[in-house]
Amino acid sequence: MSISRAQRPDYILLVAAGILVIVGIFMIASVSPSISNDRFGEPYYFLKNQLVGVVVGCVALLICWRIKYTFWKKTAPFLLILSLFLMALVFVPGIGLELKGAARWIHFDSVTVQPAEITKLVFIIYLAAWLETKRKEVGNFTTGFLPFLVMLGIISIFFILQPDIGTLGVLVLASTLLFFLGGGRIAQLGVLLVVGVAVLVLLVMTQPYRLDRVTVFLKPQTDLQGIGYQLHQSLLAIGSGGFWGKGFGMSRQKFSYLPEPVGDSIFAVFGEEFGFVGSIGLVGLFLVFMWRGMRIARHAPDLFGTYLATGIILLITLQAFTNIAAVSGLLPLTGLPLSFISFGSSALVINFAEVGILMNISKYITQ
Repeated sequence: MSISRAQRPDYILLVAAGILVIVGIFMIASVSPSISNDRFGEPYYFLKNQLVGVVVGCVALLICWRIKYTFWKKTAPFLLILSLFLMALVFVPGIGLELKGAARWIHFDSVTVQPAEITKLVFIIYLAAWLETKRKEVGNFTTGFLPFLVMLGIISIFFILQPDIGTLGVLVLASTLLFFLGGGRIAQLGVLLVVGVAVLVLLVMTQPYRLDRVTVFLKPQTDLQGIGYQLHQSLLAIGSGGFWGKGFGMSRQKFSYLPEPVGDSIFAVFGEEFGFVGSIGLVGLFLVFMWRGMRIARHAPDLFGTYLATGIILLITLQAFTNIAAVSGLLPLTGLPLSFISFGSSALVINFAEVGILMNISKYITQ
């Protein structure tokens, strides 16, 4: 299928993403001074690093915006091999960096990278290219479903070994939905569901802290000073924000009460400072982003563009809504950061790159 000439890109999607990033910068500025001073002896450590991530991310966005999206289909196999090599490096002494029992980072001098963030995007690129190539065989067990299971299984091993089960969950869900869009059958989804639940139960039962998260989700009042502490403090923060919030910078829970206020708990601080109205507005921004992204996917000039845009939107929005739901007590805590907003340069740069790819696809959409 021929691809139409470049036209005006989707600036609404870009504006929605830009506002989310700005919200993130302001939230890091609000949350981080106390915790930065305690951990690093300077009040703006997290903010400075996040701003570096924004600058690098802007470069990544512009590059991906300029590169025609079909380029990623040609390079998908190489990129997947490279990303898995980076995932393996986290276990190499002297290169891999382990924090709080998780080996998820590699570092070179002062540069730290989280390969899982790269692998998420690369696997979606590879899967989009594979689905387009196999579009008539996806529903077949031998040539479609089984290869997909093998690919997903290999990727999953790397995430489980780190471990990073929250990120794996988002990738598996996004990949499964994309596989179904590409021609997978309901029966195959049923098999995936059974296998996924079995693996999840096994992972939960083999690690006490995962079982604790499920226990707290089912019984939120369990051990409020122990395993239920984080959820309890998150709910206190969100609840104390009321309808309008306490105002920017006025959160109390961020001062040594709420664990990881710059990371996966940042939405709780946002809810405390901006209340119900602000929280609904933030969710609305993600919905606008999802709407424009799905519009790009629906009108993409070829199947690869459709699958790629859909996969990217699923990665970003599933992670965002999972984070918000977990912090609000609607899902078990996962440790996932909030897309565009939580501290983390690797995730932020990849988010920018994903927006750049979406912007490029939007230049060629058919009306």
